Amino acid sequence: MHILPLDDYHIHLGPISQSLPGLLAERRPSMILVLTDENTRLHCLPKVLPLLPDGAPAHGLEIPAGEAHKTLRTCEHIWAEMLRLGADRNALLLDLGGGVIGDMGGFCAATYKRGVDFIQIPTTLLAQVDASIGGKLGIDFGGLKNSVGVFRNPIAVCIDPAFLETLSPRELRSGFAEVIKHALIADAAQWDALLRGSPQAQMKDPGTILNSLKIKQSVVQADPYEKGLRKALNFGHTVGHAVEAWSLDTDAPLLHGEAVAIGMIAEARLSTQFAGLPEQDLHAICRYIAGIYSLPKLPEASFEDYLASMRNDKKNEGARINCTLLEKPGKALIDGFIPETAIVESLHFYNKLAG
Repeated sequence: MHILPLDDYHIHLGPISQSLPGLLAERRPSMILVLTDENTRLHCLPKVLPLLPDGAPAHGLEIPAGEAHKTLRTCEHIWAEMLRLGADRNALLLDLGGGVIGDMGGFCAATYKRGVDFIQIPTTLLAQVDASIGGKLGIDFGGLKNSVGVFRNPIAVCIDPAFLETLSPRELRSGFAEVIKHALIADAAQWDALLRGSPQAQMKDPGTILNSLKIKQSVVQADPYEKGLRKALNFGHTVGHAVEAWSLDTDAPLLHGEAVAIGMIAEARLSTQFAGLPEQDLHAICRYIAGIYSLPKLPEASFEDYLASMRNDKKNEGARINCTLLEKPGKALIDGFIPETAIVESLHFYNKLAG
């Protein structure tokens, strides 16, 4: 069991049987609520139920799987169920699932009766290395990713790599995009290790997960409310979030990590123009990402829609679109305000690699 400390909670990496029972015994909640979707109810909940204590009543809450359901309407369902079950302020919510479950479950816990405790139990690679850590919670609103939310820390994050066995290869690849991002923004040695290794083996490697967690831990601890350094974690996300949000209304919605992979290529291109990223590093990044992901072409007719979404990004200042850029692998530059014409050019650059 590896334990990574943050200021007011710990990340536990290892078998959940070695972390969750002790945490529940310490808190002694009046009620335990377990939030799942249909997938984690089937594949993950059976591993958690035997670990719950006999002393507190336990109830399951289920929501539909997928980003399309990360909405205020789903939150209303969760709050209504908590009220129906009589959950008081000493109740505890276990968020058992991927990034959608963690973001939305944490948001509902943070706002229900002005806040009840919650534990993140991420079951996807994406959530294990990124989404479950740092206390950023929220939902999609108005066609924009995570546009309504709060900062609120869980009482713990319990990461069990065994849950990764329940994922499809596509879901694993999606989560691996955040591993790539962490290396590119903060750890050149880890980026070199990724280039030398097998992505398929690294996706389930606890050592790779631990290295990625340490990067997220150090960044979040230094900047918990995203005032400076933590903005580096947004590399690939300005373009990626816009593409992802647009895709949700199509017949071929993208997973979060797939959209971030697209965003990293586009924003690496912008990095060569505005941050001095060497061309050889740009080409290495593009080759590596293209070797892992099936990259779809983006319809040029939708470029204006992407820009409209980017203009509403919460990282912006005024009307200027803000990107995180790379000076070199392992060193990110925050607050790069990029002209829209350059963003469009980066999307054309991406399209030449796709398809």
